[in-house]
Amino acid sequence: MVISRIDMRGSLPADLRDVLPRAELDVEAALEKVRPICEDVRHRGAAAVRELTARFDGVEIAATRVPAEALDRALRELDPRVRAALEESIRRARLVHRDQRRADVTTQVVPGGTVTERWLPVERVGLYVPGGRAVYPSSVVMNVVPAQEAGVGSLAVTSPAQKEHGGLPHPTILAACALLGVDEVHSAGGAQAVAMFAYGTEECPAATMVTGPGNIYVAAAKRLLKGRIGIDSEAGPTEIAILADETADPVHVAADLISQAEHDTIAAAVLVTTSAGLADAVEKELPGQVSATRHSERITEALSGRQSGIVLVSSVDDGLRVVDAYAAEHLEIHTADAAAVAARVRNAGAIFVGPYAPVSLGDYLAGSNHVLPTGGCACHSSGLSVQSFLRGVHVVDYSREALAGAAAHVSVLADAEDLPAHGAAIRARFDWRVPTETE
Repeated sequence: MVISRIDMRGSLPADLRDVLPRAELDVEAALEKVRPICEDVRHRGAAAVRELTARFDGVEIAATRVPAEALDRALRELDPRVRAALEESIRRARLVHRDQRRADVTTQVVPGGTVTERWLPVERVGLYVPGGRAVYPSSVVMNVVPAQEAGVGSLAVTSPAQKEHGGLPHPTILAACALLGVDEVHSAGGAQAVAMFAYGTEECPAATMVTGPGNIYVAAAKRLLKGRIGIDSEAGPTEIAILADETADPVHVAADLISQAEHDTIAAAVLVTTSAGLADAVEKELPGQVSATRHSERITEALSGRQSGIVLVSSVDDGLRVVDAYAAEHLEIHTADAAAVAARVRNAGAIFVGPYAPVSLGDYLAGSNHVLPTGGCACHSSGLSVQSFLRGVHVVDYSREALAGAAAHVSVLADAEDLPAHGAAIRARFDWRVPTETE
C-alpha cells in the first residue's frame, strides 16, 4: 500500500485548496440521473418509490411505511450491549444538543418600539439514514436528537430497504428509531427517498426539510430539490485530517486514518505534519494495522487514492494554514499544547483535541454531532445541530408614537430609493407630509 506525499516545506503554494488531496464528487453529472427519478416520484408517488426500490435495491416492498410491530420486534431483539451503547449515545447527545436551544430575545429599539426574535422549529423533517456498506444506527441518533430538541413536531426516518431483511431497513436502524420514540419509518433510499420527502406520497406526507448523509445520488437529489425542500448539506465522502508534530504517536495516527478510510473506497484520510520522522513511522505502521482489519481492501483503496495523503510542512503555523484551507469534516490535533493549537483552527466541521479524543469517539459517544460538512464546505457551513431545525422570525411591534419618531427617516429613505409608495404607507397613518427640498 502506498499513500502519497506532498512536500510543502519551505513555502506554501498560493492555491492550497487546489493542490491538497480531495475526493472527486461530480454531483452535477449525477443530477441528470436523478432528475427523472425525482420526476417519477413527483407524478406517481408511492408506486414510483416502490418500483424504484425494486430496480435499485433488488427488493419488492408492499409499502414504504415500516409496520409498528417491526419496530417493536427490532427493539425487543436488539443485542442488550448495543442497546446500552445506543442509550448512552442518546443521553450524551441530548446533553449537548439541549444546550443549543435558542431563547426568544426582545430588543427595545426606541420607547414603544420593539423587535422580538422568535425561534420556531420547522414543521416536519425527513431524516435520511444511509444503508449500504455499513449499518448506521448512530446516524439515527445524530439526526433525530437535534430535531427533537428543537421541538420539531413531525419526524420521519427513511433508510434503504434491505433484501436480507424482507424489504425493511436493517433491524438495528429500526431499534434505534424505536428507542428514540420515532414511529414513522420508511423503507426507501437514494434519490427516490429525497423526492418522497420533497413531494410527499400517499404513504409519506411531504416534509419541510430533509437532513442526513448519503451517496452521490442523495446529494444530487438534495441539490435538485433544494428550494422545494430545505436541506442540511450535500454530504460527500467522509474525511479526516490530522495535524501532528513530532510528539504524536504514529500508532494512534495510523489507527485514526484507517478508521475513516473504513467507510468507503473514496473516503479521504490526510495527515499534515511538521515531522518527516512521524510521516515515515505512520507509513510503516499502516500496512500492519490495515491487514488486521476486516475491510482491508476497502481501506487500502481509500488510503492509496488521490483523496488521501501525507503533507509535510515546515511549522505548525503552516500546518494550520493547510488544514484551514482543507476545511476537513473531522480534524484531529496531535501536537504539543494541542488545545492551544486547536483554538487557532478556523475551518473544520468538528475538532478533536489530543490523543484521547479520536474521531471514532465523535462518531458515536462524544455528545457532538457527526453529520458534518464535507468537501471543504466547513469554511462556510456548520454540522447538524438544533439550529438546523429552527427559523428565526422577527416580530416588529411599534406604537403610534414610536412610528412617528421614525416616519420622516423612512419617508426620506424611501424617496432616495425611488420607492415613494413606501413613504406614502407611513404618511397614511399621520396627517403630515415630508417637506420637499424647495420648501
